[in-house]
Amino acid sequence: MSKCFSFLIMILISFQAISQPIIIIGKVVDIYNKHIPNAHIIDLNTKNSTVCNSSGNFSIEINKSDTLLISAIGYTKKKFIINSNKLNKQTFILKENNDLLNEMVISSTLQLIEKKNSPIPIAVYSANFLNTVPAPSLVDATNQIAGLRPQINCSVCNTGDVHINGMEGAYSMVVVDGMPIMGGLSTVYGLQGIPTSLIAQLEVIKGPASTIYGSEAMAGVINVVTKDVNCIPKIALDFNLSSWGELQTSLSLKYLDNKKLKAFSAIDIFQYNNPIDNNNDNFTDLTLKKRYSIFNKLQFFSKNGKNPLNISVRFLNEDRWGGEMNWSPNDRGGNNVYGESVLTNRFESSSFFQFPKISPLKWQTSFSLHDQRSWYGSVYYEAKQIIGFSQLTFHKKIKVKHNLLSGLALRYNNYNDNTPATLFSDSWWLPGVFFQDNFNINNSHKLLLGWRTDYHSKHGFIQSPRINYQWDLAKNTTLRLGYGDGFRVVNVFTEDHAALTGSREVVFLEELKPEKSKNINVTISNSWDNNYYNISIESSIFSSKFSNKIIPDFLTNDNQIIYSNLNGYALARGVSSEIFLKFKKTPLKFSLNGTLLDISSYEVESNSGNIIKNVQLLAEKYSLKWTAYYSFEKWGLDINYAATNYGPIRLPLLENDFRREYSLPYTIHNLKLTKNFNRGWNTFIGVRNFTNFTPPDYSILRAFDPFDQQVNDPIDNPNGYTFDASYMYASFQGINFVFGGSIIF
Repeated sequence: MSKCFSFLIMILISFQAISQPIIIIGKVVDIYNKHIPNAHIIDLNTKNSTVCNSSGNFSIEINKSDTLLISAIGYTKKKFIINSNKLNKQTFILKENNDLLNEMVISSTLQLIEKKNSPIPIAVYSANFLNTVPAPSLVDATNQIAGLRPQINCSVCNTGDVHINGMEGAYSMVVVDGMPIMGGLSTVYGLQGIPTSLIAQLEVIKGPASTIYGSEAMAGVINVVTKDVNCIPKIALDFNLSSWGELQTSLSLKYLDNKKLKAFSAIDIFQYNNPIDNNNDNFTDLTLKKRYSIFNKLQFFSKNGKNPLNISVRFLNEDRWGGEMNWSPNDRGGNNVYGESVLTNRFESSSFFQFPKISPLKWQTSFSLHDQRSWYGSVYYEAKQIIGFSQLTFHKKIKVKHNLLSGLALRYNNYNDNTPATLFSDSWWLPGVFFQDNFNINNSHKLLLGWRTDYHSKHGFIQSPRINYQWDLAKNTTLRLGYGDGFRVVNVFTEDHAALTGSREVVFLEELKPEKSKNINVTISNSWDNNYYNISIESSIFSSKFSNKIIPDFLTNDNQIIYSNLNGYALARGVSSEIFLKFKKTPLKFSLNGTLLDISSYEVESNSGNIIKNVQLLAEKYSLKWTAYYSFEKWGLDINYAATNYGPIRLPLLENDFRREYSLPYTIHNLKLTKNFNRGWNTFIGVRNFTNFTPPDYSILRAFDPFDQQVNDPIDNPNGYTFDASYMYASFQGINFVFGGSIIF
C-alpha cells in the first residue's frame, strides 16, 4: 500500500513539473545570423504572446511541451516545437520572404489579418525600408514609396504634405495606430513632426477608404504604426548630423515593464540653425527649425495577462522660419525684412480599449489640439483647431465565411482663426454608422461589402458605399477589383498654405460644398519563388472621378487665389507597378516602382457650354523609384542606394511669366553605408542628393522685392510681376552628407 502511495505521489510531482510554466529566453535571426527586430512570438497552446526587442531578443512564459509560432515582416513565419533540454538562450531562424503576401495588416478591416487575405490592396513598408535614406520625419521617409510624393508647398517656410497618386495631401487621411489624429492644420504643419524613430511600419491604402475612416480619406490612408512597448529596449539613442548643420536626436526609455503595466517615452529633438543661400537669391534655401516632441505609450494589462487598454500621448513644439538671410525674430510682422515664421504647439492623445468579457467589442478615442501663430511677411495668421474622435466597433465571425465589422463613430471639429473667413469659430459634428462584411465565398474568391452613413451638422447625410472582390487565380497570383465612394469637408485656410503665403488676395466665389468622389481600381499581385531568387510584382490601374472639386485658381488674376466648386468634374487616373527582387545565393535585393498619372479637371464654360481640360497644378506626370541593397555579412556592412525620378510637374505662373509652365524631369540619388555591431548597435554615413540637383534659381520671383514696393516701376518691371513664392516642386537643399547611428542598452 505504501509503495502504491509513493508511486502516486511521484506521478503527481512529475505531472506538476511538466505542466509548470517556465521562462524561455530566445533570439530571432535570419539565415545570415543577423538579428530580426520586432518579430512576433505566439504560444499556440496558451495563446500567450510577446514581441522581440530591437536586438531580436525575447522572453516568454510557456510550458515545456508548447509550440511557438514566430513571424516578422518580410520573413516566412515558422512553427518551433520547444526542446525541453534547451530552455534558455535558444536561437530561432526565419527565412526571408519578399513576396509581401504574409505580412500582417490592420488598415482594411480594423482587425489584424494577413495581407493576402485582404480584398483591399494594402502596401506595407517596414522601418528598415523607410530608413533606406536617412530621413528625419514621416514626410521625407515616404519618398521611396510607390505613388507617394512629399510635396513642399512653400519655397520660403518649407511646409509640406504627402501626395497619393498625384492628389494633394488634404485628400489623404494620416492615422496613427489606426486613429485619425491628423487633419486640417496638421495636414500641412504637423506631418513633419512625426519622427521616423517612432515608426514600426507604414500601411498605405490608395483609393477612397471613407467607408471605415470617413471624411478626408478620398485619395487613401497612411497608417503610421508606432513601435510596440515590447519592442523598446530599456534605453535607445538614435542620432544623425548633416553637413548642412541639421541635428536630430531621438531617445527612448522603457521605464515600466511588469505584468500590470508597460510604458515607454520617446523624446525627439531636431535643430537646424544655419542659414544657407547657395542660389544667391538672398532667401534661405532651407527653413530653419527648432522642434522637439515627447511621445508616451502605456499598456495596462488585466489579471489574465491580456492587453485591454492602450494609451498614447504626444506633445510637439516647433519654431520654424524662412526668408531673407538677414531676417531675425524682431522682424516678425514687419515690412522691412521679409520672413515667414511659424510657431506651433500641438497635443495629441489616443486610447484603445478592448472589453475583456466581450472581446469583439472595442472602443477607440483620439483628441488633438493644434495651436499655431504665424507671420507671412506682414500678414499675421493665428489659428487653433480641435479634433475629437470616438469609435465603437464590433467584430463578429460567423462560421468560416463571414467576418463582420460594424461600428458607430463620432467626429468633432472646431476651428478658429483671425481671418475674415471665420469671424466666429467654425464647429461641426459628424456622427456616422458603418457596416462591412469580409465574405469568403470559397478558397479562391473573397468579397468585401461595406456601407457608411454620416450626418454632417452643416451638409446633411453623406453615403459612402464600397465593394471589393478578390480572386486567387493561382497559389501566388491574386486579382483584386475595387469600387468606393469618398467625401471631404473642406477648410481652405487649414489645408492650403498658398492661401496665406506671398502677396495674393484670397477670394471665395461661393460657399464651398463638400467634395465627393467615385473610385475604381484593379490590382494584380504575382510572386515567384525558387532556389535562386524571389520576385514579387504588384500592378494596378485606378481612376477617381470628383464632383464639387475645389481647385485654387492662380491664373485668372496674378494678385488673387480664387476658390469655388468646379462647374464640371475632375479625374485622377493612372497605372502603377512595383517589383521586389531578392537573390537567395547572395545578400542582394532590388526594388523598382513606377507610376503614370493623369490628374485633370474638366470645366464647363458658362457661356459656350464647352468643356475645357486643365492639368492639375503640382501633380507629376510620372514617377520612377528604385533601390538596391547589398550586405557584406563578414564585416557587418550594408550598402543602400536609392533614387527617385519625377516627370514634368505643372507649376503656377503669372501673366507673361518667363518661367517654364512644367518643370523638367529630375532625379535625386542617395547612398548609405551602415556598419552593424553586436547588441543591435549601428552607425552609418550617407549622402543625400549626391548629384546636387536643385530647382532653378529664379523659383522665387522678384525675391529682391518681397513687399512689392517697386512693382509699379515700368522700366525695371515692364510685365508687372509681383513677388511670388508658389513656384515650388522640390527642395533647394543640394548635396548633403549625413552621419548617424543607433545605440541600444
